[in-house]
Amino acid sequence: MEVESIEAIPLSYTLDGGREYGSSRNTIPTRTATLVRVETTDGIIGWGEAFGPPKTNAALLEEVVSDFVIGIDPYDVQSLFERVYGRLYHLGYGGILACVLSAVDIALWDVIGKSVGRPVGEILGARRRDAVTPYASTLYITNWEQDCESSIEAVVDEGFNAVKIKIGRGVDDDRARVEATREALGEDGLIMIDFNGNYRPAQAVQTIREVSKYNIHWVEEPVPPENAAGYQQIKGKTNVSLAAGEAAYTRFSFQEILSQHLVDVIQPDVTKCGGLSEARLIAEMAMTESIAVSPHCWSTGVGFAAGLQLASVIPEYPHTSNRPEPVLFEVDRGENELREELVEETFSVSNGRLEIPRKSGLGVTIDRDALEKYRITE
Repeated sequence: MEVESIEAIPLSYTLDGGREYGSSRNTIPTRTATLVRVETTDGIIGWGEAFGPPKTNAALLEEVVSDFVIGIDPYDVQSLFERVYGRLYHLGYGGILACVLSAVDIALWDVIGKSVGRPVGEILGARRRDAVTPYASTLYITNWEQDCESSIEAVVDEGFNAVKIKIGRGVDDDRARVEATREALGEDGLIMIDFNGNYRPAQAVQTIREVSKYNIHWVEEPVPPENAAGYQQIKGKTNVSLAAGEAAYTRFSFQEILSQHLVDVIQPDVTKCGGLSEARLIAEMAMTESIAVSPHCWSTGVGFAAGLQLASVIPEYPHTSNRPEPVLFEVDRGENELREELVEETFSVSNGRLEIPRKSGLGVTIDRDALEKYRITE
């Protein structure tokens, strides 16, 4: 069995009425994605997803990456990054190249799973769990007026008892958003706060101290990802757990984060960190430093399913069966039809639990009508 063809499919969905949502850094009117379709000589089709600008991703795949993929045995997937980086090292190991390779890697794992009739997680390694604890990414920064408490109550009604909210527009606004979230969620729910790297260390410390009374589970990207010294400064002045990694690429970026113990939770995103192969390695690297892993996910149903397969194999170490710690998994609740319509399956949260697909491959089926509906053709 060999890869016979590969195709990148750029996708876009625009919000109605001029609405935009996002983070303290910026808001966006459009959600985009790039799906990669791989077909083998045996007729097996695998799907992957790349983060980043879709038309640029598609051009990079066609011009550069496809030559490394056509004709290979899908079971050689774990050598793909090594071969591409070895030949194209002048381009570096991150950015758009890593995103495109992530999609190819995911698609090849999907092929492998389908070829043996097993979910990808069972092939990646020992399947350690059948479900994760989902948290709702909600209360985004928007260009319209929103009621904080209503936003939180909406995801509670969906079955969530853990949420992550966006902050980073000043300490007073930060405090108000966290306070409203705690009131709506109740005393027992988990709250994570996400600065998206919009503060300097001293600003982040001020907000963290102001909101610590609301029992924050973790603080995400309080400073820009490249500000390693800033993370150390914050750790020395607060006692809240820090999380980061969504903006990190491959084992090389994560090695620096892990070896310096900059955070307590790392967040690899399979659509940009190098795919399932790199993400699994990153999770095992985290195990050696006793740092928790919580996959970042802001994608379509394809990337979502791939992230869940990764979550199924994240090591428990150092915990034993006597002290289990749930794997927290991000569930984006921002409006995005690319997430809701591109796959036929639905992912339902029930009583704070999200099941991991057990069908072969990634466990999802592409809706071809939706694929054509959102395909970028210009």
